[in-house]
Parts: sequence; structure tokens; C-alpha cells
Amino acid sequence: MLSGEAAPARAALQASKPIGARPFELLESKLRPPGIDERSVPRTALVDKLNRETGAPIVVLCAAPGYGKTTALAQWAESRQEQSLGWVALDRHDNDPVVLLTYLAAALDRISPIDPGVFEALASVGASIEAMVVPRLGAALSSMPEPVVLVLDDLQTIHNPQCIDAIVALADELPRDSRLALSARDQSALPLGLLRTRALTLELGPEDLRMGEDEARKLLGATPVDFSDDDIAELVRRTEGWPAGLYLAALSICANGGHAQDAGALTGNDPFVVDFLRSEFLAYLPADELRFLTRTSMLDQMSGPLCDAVLATGGSAALLESLERSNQFVVALDRDREWYRCHPLVRELLAAELTRSEPELVSELLGRAFDWCAVNGQEISAIAYGQSSGDADRVAAAMERSVQPVFQSGRSATVEQWFDWLEANSALERYPAVAVIGAMFHAVSGSATASERWANAAEQGAHSGRLGDGSESIESWRALLRAVRAREGVAALRADAALAVRTLAPDSTWHPAALVLFGMADLLSGSADEADDHFADAAEEAADLGAPDMAPIALAERALVAIGRDEWAAADEFAERAIWTARRSRREHAPINGLVYAVAARTALHRERASDAEELIRRAQRRLPQLTYALPIPSLQTRLELARTYLALADQAGARTMLREVESLLRRCPGLGTLPEQADELRSALNTGGENAPGVSTLTAAELRVLPLLTTHLTFKEIGERQYLSRHTVKSHAISIYRKLDVTSRGAAVGRARLLGLL
Repeated sequence: MLSGEAAPARAALQASKPIGARPFELLESKLRPPGIDERSVPRTALVDKLNRETGAPIVVLCAAPGYGKTTALAQWAESRQEQSLGWVALDRHDNDPVVLLTYLAAALDRISPIDPGVFEALASVGASIEAMVVPRLGAALSSMPEPVVLVLDDLQTIHNPQCIDAIVALADELPRDSRLALSARDQSALPLGLLRTRALTLELGPEDLRMGEDEARKLLGATPVDFSDDDIAELVRRTEGWPAGLYLAALSICANGGHAQDAGALTGNDPFVVDFLRSEFLAYLPADELRFLTRTSMLDQMSGPLCDAVLATGGSAALLESLERSNQFVVALDRDREWYRCHPLVRELLAAELTRSEPELVSELLGRAFDWCAVNGQEISAIAYGQSSGDADRVAAAMERSVQPVFQSGRSATVEQWFDWLEANSALERYPAVAVIGAMFHAVSGSATASERWANAAEQGAHSGRLGDGSESIESWRALLRAVRAREGVAALRADAALAVRTLAPDSTWHPAALVLFGMADLLSGSADEADDHFADAAEEAADLGAPDMAPIALAERALVAIGRDEWAAADEFAERAIWTARRSRREHAPINGLVYAVAARTALHRERASDAEELIRRAQRRLPQLTYALPIPSLQTRLELARTYLALADQAGARTMLREVESLLRRCPGLGTLPEQADELRSALNTGGENAPGVSTLTAAELRVLPLLTTHLTFKEIGERQYLSRHTVKSHAISIYRKLDVTSRGAAVGRARLLGLL
């Protein structure tokens, strides 16, 4: 018997109270413009130009380092006091759409509270960036109650195409009289062609950012040398108004007691800039400051404790404060002056100098940075430093600890980049524990071929010592992975699952998955009662251990057992509990929950809740593209349940589509107990029925994979590049989608898909 009373189906389907918590901790310094101190030269002419061009909602500043792009944007933002400001300082860690869009959402939320559903979608593993997250964030942006200025600084650090697509999409949603400002080092970082076609764009380059004589006079007025008007004119001519060049030339003159004529020609694009910086700027710095900045040049950001650890010394906090006060190349990132950064122009020069002069020291310094970050809860930064040093051992060790929590926060692109790096830089067989995690990650992400590669690597090599979840032997993890893959039939599945249940650490978050697989083996062998016991234990254990994926699946499997007993009321309750559990754990969009929605659709239809069943079918459909042969049992069960529901709706075409995909999966994964028999029974039922015209139910997994990308600005050719398909294949999928949705255009297909709940 079940304890408690079943919640109504509509309550399970509807969103519970939105969860507005951020999926991960945000860095405050990234959400504030840099402070403008008394040393900053007012860029009055540039700010006036930006303010005059009110008809250009998109502003692009594109120039090499040292042109003062960030300072100019900060001054411009300060001048527009009548408008609210959202600022995001971008860095390499933002090459994950969930990370980038979370910062953008947080910036907007500070201006005016936005729909908590935006953060809920960002925190939901598996939520479609194109179909769900970007539209929600775009709606929040377009509904801002007042004009806003949104600045994205250092866009050249973003190279993930999904992130660029999101920025282009959000540019379309700017409220009236609002501005989107982008800065980058070069045009290759910016989707200028797309932005130009979507809105009026103001583009500013080096010519606009160069300093004139008046601005140069103010900049040079802070130096101890008394420059004449002729000196200033000569410096502006020789540096071509490049702000960093003016400043560096002044430093050189001050250090050498020379004159303006002694400064060599210098521009941001000059091939001799590095030589000038090395001979003049480095010579100007005191030896202790030069050594400090050179040896910390591999750090993205600097703090006193981090620099102390990297340099194996003390006093770094005081030195950072002194450097920030004495020159414009070290800037504070927060009001408390805890974190700093070195100007990228100088940092890149010093990093190259360190590699040239002390190459043997680079790996050691990066290793210390890794160790400090790992101990202080900055695993993502730690892994980045490990990658910079090429230290696969450190990276693999950190991945074993970090993949699961980072993935569960929604940052799947970050995790994928880690695995791609490890695969490109090391033999996978060296790290069988990480290979198991990689195979699991790719399986639940729908990357079947990658999952196969990592699974094969997981069976190789040795691993000594206790695993990250407390299990004693790598064989426990390998057995679990073999059970997930289910390649050797039901008997082998049961043996592997039993081994995993017996030998995994009792408090391992993977233990509930082993119980679910053990139950699946019994269910597919015809032992439904024993299976139900395993599923019940798995659901309870998953709740206790915080294994968010397994509780909904265990409950969905219990619903299948109840259906087999003709206990439809119990099956309906299990299905509703599965939906509620997935929702509360922020895992409702996880692909594996396609099974939850497919089972719930069947029970809802049997209980004569047709409208609920239709919605649940669409939710299951959206998850089909990621349910591949890498997860054969839930992938097959989901399609079989959908086929049964389509048959109950007299939708022969939909049922046939599902059965074709079932047959393809069974060819790859034969011997799965009763599943082939279930497919045969459904095929017989189809053979006795009539045909009906293809409709939404006949969309294939391949077509459903393309459908979300139809919402973007991408051409068929570009969609193909993202999906590793030819333009012709994408076009064929699109035409098929139009036909099945009964529309004749891409825009109409997107609108129809949204109306049906497919997006």
C-alpha cells in the first residue's frame, strides 16, 4: 500500500513555487563596473558621441588592449544616470551558456526583479538553452519597466557558439530606449553581421578611442615631468593617441630623464610594442614589483592569500594595494580590495617573459595555484590552472571530485570542456575512474558515441585506493557502468547490477542507480514483485542520499509494475509522485525523465484526463533526442510507453514512429528480456489497425533534435555545423517538421511547436 494521498495530476503538472536560487555562486566583481578614480582621464568627446547616437541600441567598442574600452564604457554608463545599469565582466569561465546567462540574469535582476522562472530554468539540468532559457531571459529583458544599459565587457573571451547565439537573440529583446554595449579586442569575437541585420549598431574602433592632445595633457599631468604643449603634441603623434602607449611613453621618459622626442613611435597594433614594454616598462618597475607581477602573470585574478601560496612568500596583499595605488596596470576588482587583476596587455607580456626567462618555474607556479584553488573551494579555477600547465593528473583528480556537482548545477558545457581537454591531452585509460564518470556524463547527455569511447577506456587501466564516493574498488564503478550500458543481455545486467549494489559504498550517490538497474533486470526477467522491492528501496535511498535523477525513475518503474498488475490508481499516484520529485529536485528537464512523462501520459489517459496526457506526451517527446542507445533500457521503455499511448489515442502513425526507433535500439542492444516481446505485441496491434496521416506524434528523435535550433538565427548550414549534419539533411528535417506540424515556414513551425508544448 502507498502512504499518503495522491496529489491531483494538475498539481503535479503545474509549476510548484518557483525556485529563484542561483545555480552556483556568483562573483560580485563581475557584476560591477570598475571604479573611476581621480587618475582616470574623462573621455568627454567619446561619451558625448555615445549619448548622441540614441538611435543605435547596440554599441560596439572594438580595439586592441590599452585603448581604454572598459574605462570608456564605465564613464558612459555613469553619465547615463537616468538609466539603470547592468554590467557583466566576461572571462574564459563564461564559455558555458548557463554561466553566461546566469550572470546576465543576475545583472538584470539587480535592476528590477525578474521572473524567478528564469533562474529556475538555468538551474534545471537539461533545460534547452535555445527553447527555454533564452526565451525566458529575453522576455525578462523586454519587460524591464525602464530603459536599461547592459554592458558585456571583454567579449573576446567568449568563443562558445551557443553563448554568441544567446547574445544575438537577447539583442532582439532590448526594451525601447535601452542600449546593449559590447567591447572586444577584435571583430572576430563579435557577431557583427548578425547584429547589423537586427538593429541599428554604433561601431567604435581605434580611431574613436584614440586620445587627442587635451586628453593626453590630462593623462600626462599625473606624471612628475612638466610636458610642454609641443611635447604633448609630439607624444600624441608618435603614439597615434594610443592611451596605453602615451602612459608607457611617459613612464619611460620619467624613468630615463629624457624628452618627448625620445619616445619611439608606438601604437596598439605596432609589432614593436612588446619590445618597447620589455625595455621601457619592465625596466621602470622596481625589481621586487617586477618579479611579483611576472611570477603571478599566469593568474586570471590575484588576491593576497593566492599570491602568497603561488610565490611561497608573504606580504602579497600589501604589495597588491601598493601596485594598485602606484600605477594603472593593476586594478582592484572589489570594494574591499581583496581581488585584483593585471591589465591584459601587461599580463600577456609578463607571462611571455616568464616562459622565456624561467620556463622551469611555470608548471610549479601553476601547480601551486591549482592546489590553493582546490583547497579553497574554487575547483573550476583549479582545473583551468591544471589545464594551463598540462597537468592531466591534477585535472583528472579534480574532475573526479567536481564533475557531479558542477553538472548538477546545470553547467554541462563546462563539464564537457573538461572531458574534451582530458581526451585530447591524455590516454583515457590512465584514469579509469574519470572514464567511468565521462561515460555516464555522455550517456545522460545523449552523446552515445562519446559515451562508448569513454566506457571502453573505463575497462582499461588500474586504479588504486578508495574512490571519490567512498567505494573500495574501481570494479564497483565498472560494474555499474556495464549495467547502465546493458550490452550483454539481462543475465549479465543482473549480475553487474548485483555486484554494484553489493560493493558500492552504502552512502554513494550512485547506489540508488545500482538498485534501479537491479530492479530493471528483475522486471525484464518477469520477476515484477522482486523488481518492485528494489525500486521502492531505490526511491527511498535516493531521497536520503540526494541522488536527484534516481528517485523519479524508481517511481516511474513502480508505476510500470503497477500497470502490469492492472492497478491503475496506484500507477497514477506513482507517476504523479515521480513528476513532483523531479520538479522539486530541479531535474525535470533531465533527458532520462522522458520515461517519467511517458508513463504519466499513459496513466493520465487511462484515468480519462486527455488534456493532461497530451501535455505529458509533449514533455516526453522533448526528451527523446537525448535518450539513445547509451541508456538502452529507459530509452526503450520511454518509446514503448509512448507507442502504447498513441495506440490508445488511435494514432497509428505516432505508434509506428516509436516502434521504428525501438527496433533501431534493439538492434544495438539485443537480449533485453521482455522488451523485444513488448515491441512484437505492439507491432501486432499496429498490423490490425488502420493508418492515419502523419502529425506531431511522428516527429523523429532526429527532427526533435533540430527543432529547438529553428528558434535561433542560425541558417540550415550553420545548424548542420552544430549538429554535424549536412545542410541538405537539416533542410530535409525542417521540411518534414513543417509537414508534420501542418505549416509552411520556419517561423510558423516554431510558433506551432511552442503552442503544442514541444518547445
